[in-house]
Amino acid sequence: MAEITADTVAERLENDEALTLIDVRDAADFEEWHIPGSEHVDVYEDLKNDPDSAAATLAELPADEEIITVCAAGVLASDAADMLEAAGHDAATLENGMNGWARVHRHAELETDLEGELIQVARPGTGCLSHVLISEGDAAVFEPSQYVEEYETLLEEYDADLVGVFDTHAHADHVSGGAKLAERNGVPYYLHPADASGIEARAVEDGDVLEVGAVEITVIHTPGHSPGSVTFAVEDEALLTGDTLFHNSVGRVELGVDAGLEETNVEENAETLYESLERLRTVDGDPLVLPAHDPGSPQPPVAARLSEVNDRNEAFGQDRETLVAALAGDIPDQPANFQRIKLANVGTEEISDEEADELELGPNRCAAE
Repeated sequence: MAEITADTVAERLENDEALTLIDVRDAADFEEWHIPGSEHVDVYEDLKNDPDSAAATLAELPADEEIITVCAAGVLASDAADMLEAAGHDAATLENGMNGWARVHRHAELETDLEGELIQVARPGTGCLSHVLISEGDAAVFEPSQYVEEYETLLEEYDADLVGVFDTHAHADHVSGGAKLAERNGVPYYLHPADASGIEARAVEDGDVLEVGAVEITVIHTPGHSPGSVTFAVEDEALLTGDTLFHNSVGRVELGVDAGLEETNVEENAETLYESLERLRTVDGDPLVLPAHDPGSPQPPVAARLSEVNDRNEAFGQDRETLVAALAGDIPDQPANFQRIKLANVGTEEISDEEADELELGPNRCAAE
């Protein structure tokens, strides 16, 4: 049985190469989270209990297409690929299934007038976006995933020395690699103290200005989604907005309350978020808005100017009363395992690497809908 890596699938999808992704998980799991463009073939139970029936269903797939079978971890999908091969199909299995898809990282440079490079790192499987700033041989990493080797490899590619690691806030949807990456490289990890209740971090406060090579980064405190949420203004070229402002939505305001980490209530947080959005509306120039997430399956670069976001993001332009009512009213489904992820990221709960892998699986849900 042949296997194909998730990185190879991501690259081929990015290049619009022809391949047919057949997801054999049950319907609920497929509906919840799947690779864009994949097809669902409902043989999950048959693969476990009635292989002959599963083989008959799979044999009906087009014979002239390259087929990649997908499941959660690659086990049942390998059975499906064997059945397809036995029926004469060109078939392979996605190595490690959706678990492997969640680990894919892709990167691309953003167009800016900075004295250096600003690189976006995207995880198509989770919607997470992080950024790497490189100037005069120094580098800073913003919002790194737990897979810190991806960033170390990128820094080697650019021959840059890491000088700091930054998180805009303690995330609730993915396990941060910020503290780990900083510790491995002997550099500071920066986080606002309101989100660092149990983790060793270098405090960033509103108005702080930090330097990476020839580039200045200004801290704008933008709470609401989280008490310690900040936006990093990379001169007048980019706003790293975390989960405060997305291209088509704004941050949720109930996750910290529901996780037992905040003494405020949802309405108070919504009011606070409105004030933070007001600050972002009035920044100078027309910088790129670079959030920490994209709701789709992002292939970098994913960027929009502040003026574009203002035009297309309905929530960003709402008046106080309307926005507060919307954020405190119809609350969408919460991210999977968000309580434990949030507690790990603020430093009050320890989790193993294996637990971190499991906790992250599933769609991103940090934007208000």
